[in-house]
Amino acid sequence: MNKLCVTEVEKLIEALNRADSGDALLEAVENLADTCSEAAIPTLIEVLGFNNPGAAVAAVEGLINIGEPAVPYLMDNLDDYNYGARAWSIRAFAGIGDPIALDLLLKAAVTDFSQSVRRAAARGLGIIRWSKLPPEAVLPRQEAALKTLLLATTDGEWVVRYAAVVGLQSLGETVGKTQPQFLAEITSRFQEMKDSEPETAICARIQLAWENLKE
Repeated sequence: MNKLCVTEVEKLIEALNRADSGDALLEAVENLADTCSEAAIPTLIEVLGFNNPGAAVAAVEGLINIGEPAVPYLMDNLDDYNYGARAWSIRAFAGIGDPIALDLLLKAAVTDFSQSVRRAAARGLGIIRWSKLPPEAVLPRQEAALKTLLLATTDGEWVVRYAAVVGLQSLGETVGKTQPQFLAEITSRFQEMKDSEPETAICARIQLAWENLKE
């Protein structure tokens, strides 16, 4: 991934703005995302609001690769009215894993009206970079993530419950050695879900998570 000068990034942004088809837009977004330039952040965030899932995926990947510098821009540009753009932003937050966005993910996972937003937030809660927090804040914030993910396993939409299982597995793998009580709560909830979950795909994902956590 080449880091280009601002002038070259501006040329790529111009090419994106001139794109006259879905394929041309996707190629332009991919080229811009590959720069990993902070100068590309505002335009990549703008793409999240386009009605083009392929371009949005490319923009999210670009923002994730840019990393922490993208977080303030994402925070300032959350779209309360465009749930699609909001879902893509949450995916970017989740992929970056910066705990600055933790409160946003905690709230979105259980209160956002959009199932795609709740799903993205649930996945993201499992991969927060806890080392970025002050030591005294780590355990309380991990407990908040665990509590929220456990609640998300009761969501009315199966895709959110599925994401919550993925998030719980990731959280257990990350903190299970230092916080064994987390594993106990997670596996207990998995057992409850296995006995009551009607969706076959979720039951299979619970089994996979269970086996991975045992290892």
